[in-house]
Amino acid sequence: MTIQTSDSPYLVGQLLVAMPGMPDPRFAKSVIYICAHNDDGAMGLVINQPLIDLTFPDLLDQLNLKQTDPGAQISIQFGGPVEQGRGFVLHSPDYLHESTLVVDGEVALTGTVDILQAIADGSGPRARILALGYAGWGPGQLDHEILENGWLTVEADPGLVFETGLEQKWEGALTKLGIDLSLLSEEAGHA
Repeated sequence: MTIQTSDSPYLVGQLLVAMPGMPDPRFAKSVIYICAHNDDGAMGLVINQPLIDLTFPDLLDQLNLKQTDPGAQISIQFGGPVEQGRGFVLHSPDYLHESTLVVDGEVALTGTVDILQAIADGSGPRARILALGYAGWGPGQLDHEILENGWLTVEADPGLVFETGLEQKWEGALTKLGIDLSLLSEEAGHA
C-alpha cells in the first residue's frame, strides 16, 4: 500500500473541471480526479462519464469472477482514453489491499481484480467508482493545459466524487468554485 501526501505544488487529490470550450470532445464537461501528479506527468480518472454497453456482471463474466452478493453493483465509467482495457477502482479507504494507492485520507485507488471480487462478494469499499482507462499527461502537459484555460481545479470531497450523480458532477464542481455557468465563455484566452 502506498500513501501519497497532498501537501505539494501538485494536484494530487484535486478535481479537474473541463472549461465549456474544451476542444477535445472526449473531455467535454468532464470532471477528472487526479490520482498522481509529479514532475513526470499526471494521471487521473474521469468520474462522470458512464459506459453504457458494459455492466458489472458482464465484466465479472469476462474476468471469470463469481458474484456471490447479488445486490453488489457498481457502474462502469469511461476513465479516459489511455489503456481503455485497464480497470481502476477509485474508492473510500475502508478497503485497503497491498496494491492500493491511498491518494489522501478520503480517497484510494486500486487497480487489481481483487477489489472487483471483493465488490462482487459484498466486502468491497463502501464508496466506489469503476473506471476503464485513464487520462494521462506527460511532463508539464497538464500545467500547460491549465494555463491555456482548458481546465479549472477544485478541491475534491467524497460527496462530490462518490455521491453526486454523474449528470450533476460538472455543474457541482463549478458551483463549488462559486462560478456562475452563465458567465463562463467557451472561448479560451487570457485577459
